Amino acid sequence: MPTENINALIALAMFVGALFVARLVVKIGKGELPGGAIWVVYLRMLLGFLLAGAIILGFYSFAGMK
Repeated sequence: MPTENINALIALAMFVGALFVARLVVKIGKGELPGGAIWVVYLRMLLGFLLAGAIILGFYSFAGMK
């Protein structure tokens, strides 16, 4: 399998993970799940890293970088 396809699949998985983390942040903020402000800050940092990784790997896959 070409490296570009692997990068695209990992980027897609990271984006889906970011959507899951965003849903967790909203549920914790509403009070539907246990957690406090520290968990929200931690999950938002994780969300930022996941989104950044998805964007970078997506660009790599479109540009054909290995």
